[in-house]
Amino acid sequence: MDSRHPFQDLLSNYFQVGQTWMDNFQTPTQSTICKSQFDDWSKMAQSFTNNPSDLLSQQMNWWNQQVQLFNDCILSSAQSDINERDPRFRDESWSNNALYRYIKESYKLASDNILSTISNHSEMDEQAKERLEFFARQFINAMSPSNFVTTNPEVMKLTLESNGQNLIKGFEQLQKDMNSSVDMLNIRMTDTDAFKLGENIAVTPGKVVFKNHLFELIQYQPTTEQVYKRPLMIVPPFVNKYYIMDLSQKRSFVKWLVDQGHTVFMVSWVNPDASYSDTDFGTYVTEGLIPALDAIEAETGEREVNGLGYCIGGTLLTTTMAYLAGKRRKQRIKSATLLTTILDFSQPGELGVFINDPMISAIETQNNAKGYIDGRQMAVSFSLLRENSLYWNYYVTNYLKGESPIAFDLLHWNCDNTNVPAQCHNQMLRQFYLENRLSQPGEFVVDGVTIDLSKVKSPVYFLSAIEDHIALWKGTYKGNQLISGKSTFVLAESGHIAGPMNHANSTKYGYWTNENTSTEADEWLENADKHTGSWWPHLQTWLDERNFSEKLEAKALEGELDAPGTYVKQRIEEVLSEEKESKDVA
Repeated sequence: MDSRHPFQDLLSNYFQVGQTWMDNFQTPTQSTICKSQFDDWSKMAQSFTNNPSDLLSQQMNWWNQQVQLFNDCILSSAQSDINERDPRFRDESWSNNALYRYIKESYKLASDNILSTISNHSEMDEQAKERLEFFARQFINAMSPSNFVTTNPEVMKLTLESNGQNLIKGFEQLQKDMNSSVDMLNIRMTDTDAFKLGENIAVTPGKVVFKNHLFELIQYQPTTEQVYKRPLMIVPPFVNKYYIMDLSQKRSFVKWLVDQGHTVFMVSWVNPDASYSDTDFGTYVTEGLIPALDAIEAETGEREVNGLGYCIGGTLLTTTMAYLAGKRRKQRIKSATLLTTILDFSQPGELGVFINDPMISAIETQNNAKGYIDGRQMAVSFSLLRENSLYWNYYVTNYLKGESPIAFDLLHWNCDNTNVPAQCHNQMLRQFYLENRLSQPGEFVVDGVTIDLSKVKSPVYFLSAIEDHIALWKGTYKGNQLISGKSTFVLAESGHIAGPMNHANSTKYGYWTNENTSTEADEWLENADKHTGSWWPHLQTWLDERNFSEKLEAKALEGELDAPGTYVKQRIEEVLSEEKESKDVA
C-alpha cells in the first residue's frame, strides 16, 4: 500500500518533468500548453501550502481508503462486481484475479481522488480549474494499467501465448503510424486500404459541374421522375471530407435526399497546402459559396436554393446568407438546414481549455510558419476530447494486442483528414471562439461587408445532437436567438456524427421536437416531445412546406459521371508531398 495521496505524486511528476518539457518542446503550442499546466499546478500546490490542514485531511482519507481497498481486494475472497461498465476492464481477470483487481481498483481510487481534489478546490478560477481537470484526465487515462503490458492481464496472457509476436506486430504498426504523424501520435483506427472513393464509398452517381481553386461542385444524378424546382446545396465542413454524408449506399444521406426528389449539389472542398495560407473564412464565402450559387443557377436556371450546412459548413452557409443581406441583394438561400452548427461560440465545451490568448497566439505563430493547420494534428486533438474510446482504445488494440485495424467506412472517413489554411484557422479561433464576434452584429467582416446574423430572415432548421462534444447542443441552441427568420430546433440522440447521420430506415436513435424556441435550452428539452427513429423524414416534411411542392420533370445528367471528383481524393500526405516536390524543383 502507498500512504501518499495520489495528488502528491501527480504534482511531483509534473514539477519534475515540467521544465524539461518546456526546454525540449520546440513548437509554440507545445511549450505554451506545458507552461500553462506548470503555472496551474504551481498555483494549486501553493494553495495546499497555505492550507496544510486540507492536505492532512485528504491524506488521512486516502490512507483509510487504501486500507479498505487492500482488505477488499487482497485479504477478502469476495470478487468485485463482474459487470464492469468501463470497457478498459471488461476482461474477467480484472475481477477474478486478486492482484489485477487491486491494480484496477487502486487506479480508479487514485483517479477519483485526483479529479475530485481539483473539482472541489475553491481557490482556483473556473477556467484554470477546467484546464487542470482536462489535462489531469489526459494524464490519468494515459497512465491506466490497461495501457501497459505487465498490468493488463489480457495483453499479458496474449504475449505469453504468442511468444511476444503481438508486441512485434504492434511495434511495426506503431512505426508506420509514427511515420505519418505530426507533433502527436496519430493512431490508425481503420484499414486505410479497404476503401476506395468512388468504388465502395462516395459512390452516389454524379458529375462535377464546376471547379475552381477552392472547391468542386458535384451534381447528383436524379433517381425520381420528378424533382423539386428549387435545388438543394449541401455545404460540408472544410475541416473534413464531404463523404461522411455519402458512405455506403444503405446509409447515405446524399442518396436518401436524391431519392426524395431533390436536385442535390455538393460542395467538395480542396485539401489546401501552404499556398492557401492567406485564405480566410470570408474567402470561403466569396470564392466558395457565391460561385457555387452561380454555378447551380447556370446548371438549373434556378437562382434560389435550399441550403444545408454541416458543422462549420453550417456556420459558413449562415454567414453567406448574412453577407448577401449585408450587400442588400435578394436572398438566394431561401431556407437553411444547419446540422450541429455553432453561431454563438460562447460555449465551446472542452475545446475551451485551448481558448485563451496565449494558446491562440501560439497556434497562430505555428500556423503562420507552416501556412496551414495540419488536419492530422486537429484529428488527434478532437480524439483526445474522448480519449479512452477514440485514442487509448486503439493504442491497446493496435500496439499491445497487435491486431490489424478493422475495415470500417466511418473510421476511414475519420482518418482521412483535411488541412485548414492558416488565416482561416487563426480567424476562427480568435474572432469566433475567443471573441465570439460572429454573434455580435457588425463585429465580423467579409470582403468589406459587416455581418449581422439578425438580417437572416429565411426559415432555419437547426439539428443538434444531445451527446455532441464538439458542438454542444445548448450552445448551438443559441443560434435561434441570432436570426430573424422562423426557426425550428430538433435535437437528435447520440453525438456529432451518429446523431445527424441516422438513416431514415434506422430506429436506433430518436429525436426531440418543440416548436417553442424562445425559451432557455433546458426548458425547451423539458417540454419537448420524444420521437422514435430518424429525424430525416421530419426534415423532409419541413422542406416540403417550404418548396410549395412545386416539381419539374427530372433531367438525366449528360456526359461522364465523374463523382466524387478529384479534390475529395486528396490525402494530406500526398498534398504535402507534392508541395515539397514543387519547392525542390523551384
